[in-house]
Amino acid sequence: MDLFEQILLFFISTAANTFSAYAGGGAGLLQLPALIFLGLPFAVALATHKIASVALGVGAAIRHSREKKLQWRFAMFILVTGVAGVIPGARFILTVPENIANLSLGIMTVGLAVYSWRKPDMGIDLKAMHRDAYGYLLGGVVLFFIGVLNGSLTSGTGLFCTIWLVRWFGLDYKLAVAYTLVVVGIFWNGSGALTLALLGTVKWSWLPVLIIGSAVGGYSGAHLAIRSHNSSIKRAFELVTLVTGFALIIKALTA
Repeated sequence: MDLFEQILLFFISTAANTFSAYAGGGAGLLQLPALIFLGLPFAVALATHKIASVALGVGAAIRHSREKKLQWRFAMFILVTGVAGVIPGARFILTVPENIANLSLGIMTVGLAVYSWRKPDMGIDLKAMHRDAYGYLLGGVVLFFIGVLNGSLTSGTGLFCTIWLVRWFGLDYKLAVAYTLVVVGIFWNGSGALTLALLGTVKWSWLPVLIIGSAVGGYSGAHLAIRSHNSSIKRAFELVTLVTGFALIIKALTA
């Protein structure tokens, strides 16, 4: 890349990860297509994007750690159940046609936006639920399958984790987004990135600018989310989810 392309990619990465850190997912909606547009093959772009997205989680974690609201035992539960699905998911994606995967994920993602929109009170206040053995068992099974999606597909799977933490465990949107950014951003994406890097090719020379943009965006988006009301984060989540879903559907149908 020349200097102009590096500057352009930095601003795209910063913007994408700021929105993602604020809304709870969707960085791949802008960052991954940008990598492809600048000349990377899909598989190389995906592996490069996954590695860079770890910096999103790091930037967000630095900001959220100052608030001291995350319960690290609960974070470990999300980490373990999700990572168990990420690695097989990353291996599985190599055998699935991209358009079928994107179409399926797109339809489900649009469904998330509609579901959240039709439940105006969901996620506005913290109401801890399903914290017994059965609740953790079923919650963990679903997080495992979300981990499979995270490892195998390109965009928006963090949104599934956010909505599940809100719907099943009763978190408000602000807290759910914080868990998603820290656990999914660092550990789920890190596991998927390592698997894809071992199985495929990474454009290492592009990573420094992507990592800086992701970290800056992660910190900035987390800061904005902390300062915002849950209703604003909920609307941002629904918007990002809807746009991500339709973008995946259009991508699948025009491939």
